[in-house]
Amino acid sequence: MAIFDTVSKTQAQTHPMDFVNHCLNFEKGDATFVELIVPEQPTVEMHEADIVIKVELNGEEALVHLEFQTTDSYDPEMSLRMAGYIIRLIETYRLPVYSSVIYLRPDAGRRDRGVYEQNIAGHQIFIEYQVLRLIEMEGKPILDTKPTGLLPFTPLMKRPTDMDAEEWLRRCVQTADSVDVPNKPAYLGSLAVLGNLVYKSELISNIILEETMQQSNIIEYWTEKATAEAHQQGLEQGLEQGMKKRAREDILEVLELRLEPDAASAFKRVLETIEDSQYLKQLHRAAILAESPEDFRRALASNGD
Repeated sequence: MAIFDTVSKTQAQTHPMDFVNHCLNFEKGDATFVELIVPEQPTVEMHEADIVIKVELNGEEALVHLEFQTTDSYDPEMSLRMAGYIIRLIETYRLPVYSSVIYLRPDAGRRDRGVYEQNIAGHQIFIEYQVLRLIEMEGKPILDTKPTGLLPFTPLMKRPTDMDAEEWLRRCVQTADSVDVPNKPAYLGSLAVLGNLVYKSELISNIILEETMQQSNIIEYWTEKATAEAHQQGLEQGLEQGMKKRAREDILEVLELRLEPDAASAFKRVLETIEDSQYLKQLHRAAILAESPEDFRRALASNGD
């Protein structure tokens, strides 16, 4: 999904106030752009926030934080990720934070309530953020007002009820092509890449070729970029899977050395189903401390809690 993340962040970085004004319902002039911020996270294991924009709002500085999410997040859940981002931003910059997650795919984000809660008496935590699902956002007002940064996302938005999907895509392409931007091929290519989450690439290519005058290098440009992204993502995923495999092997080796030889084989199958790297680290420590197979079985049953 790296290519979709890259395209989304590029638009937000290039046209930050389009996202600030629309996503947070600010009227133009209410918020003034100050700067883009590259967050410094405490450790390399933590996720890096997608987009952080410093603005001036009603005479006071604030941060607008945007996360682009292609699919649902499970490890960790999106609410926990967002809570972590918000707290770290507040701690680092000592400014109010307006935080939003933007779901790209139509089936993503349905269960995201926009809240992280801990309900323990005397230790309650409540952190709220805005959930924006593009499929629920009316696309026609975007085509009418033409905010440059948002137009590439319009194929993913809710279309008018009297318009079929192909005609809607055509309207989105026509409107994006009418906007004056420095690099039109790359701009229309952004629309093509994002639109591919919903439409077949052949249909997108055909409509863009029919409706625009500068399509000679759009498909080639984004095909090369997507190939490079896919290669990099493959390397990263391969490295991550290799680390998980090594972690499982280390756990089994410890169990075999500390406990009876059969202990390793007894737990091998269940260990192969665990994908959470942090949980595997905890289980490695549990294997070192275990005095019996039952001790390690209890650690497994705790499910990382």
